[in-house]
Amino acid sequence: MLIIGSHVSYKNDTQLVGSVNEAISYGSNAFMFYTGAPQNTLRGEINDLITVEALNIMKSHNIALENVICHAPYIVNLANNTDMDKYNFAIEFLRKEIERCMTLGVRKIVLHPGSATKLDREYAIDNIVYALNKILMREDDIVILLETMAGKGTELGINIDELAYIIDHVELKDKIGVCIDTCHLNDSGIDINDIDSYLDEFDSRIGIDKIGCVHVNDSKNPLGAKKDRHENLGYGTIGFDALLSVIYNARLENVPKILETPYINREYAPYKYEIEMIKTRKFNPNLINDILNENK
Repeated sequence: MLIIGSHVSYKNDTQLVGSVNEAISYGSNAFMFYTGAPQNTLRGEINDLITVEALNIMKSHNIALENVICHAPYIVNLANNTDMDKYNFAIEFLRKEIERCMTLGVRKIVLHPGSATKLDREYAIDNIVYALNKILMREDDIVILLETMAGKGTELGINIDELAYIIDHVELKDKIGVCIDTCHLNDSGIDINDIDSYLDEFDSRIGIDKIGCVHVNDSKNPLGAKKDRHENLGYGTIGFDALLSVIYNARLENVPKILETPYINREYAPYKYEIEMIKTRKFNPNLINDILNENK
């Protein structure tokens, strides 16, 4: 079964109900959200009544909880401990974010591993391991999914070696996994046209079962550019057919696929149209005009 969705909004007044209803409007059976702005750590109180309502809506629309993903804010950096106050705050915040997710019933949270900044990469990666071992608890009903990164700046988690090292050194192995991002893979140097070769290596080094989410994005950049700029499906350098080879890959069949493609004119969500393209396996060369015409 195709498990497909997109990033959706989460607002303090409607919370998970708003997120679910937005996902349904796109024809999704999966979705991803932030519990607050991705650029800060301000978070509102969770309303349990709204959560119960959202779970009932999800049930009636066949959206399984295992296909709902939370994304940790970008500013959480577990790699840099040059300022111990900020480092400890990042650990404490991510711990609280995990608890918020579990209150909502969400069992997967995507995390950018972090950036080394001025630190040696090996030392910074060990900081990530230390932080994750502090954060994760045996009783947690959640998995942290480390996102594959494009290699921009001093990002970590840009290849299988770095991800495998982190996972190998996390104590609670059942609570750590990976989210692969097609744009990030492309920009880090992985040819999406040959995704099976990448999955072969991933399986031998980490295990396919550790892939808990796929971010499906085209890229504005050439292979290996290390820039991380998403593009709408079929409008970038990866191409529609190559992205379909990931979405419909048999080894990823039970993994939720999440679109994070750009809004049209920074205003209109493309997800309903892109999900329709995916379901029909037909590229829409008029995607942008169709969206603009619908929103006149």
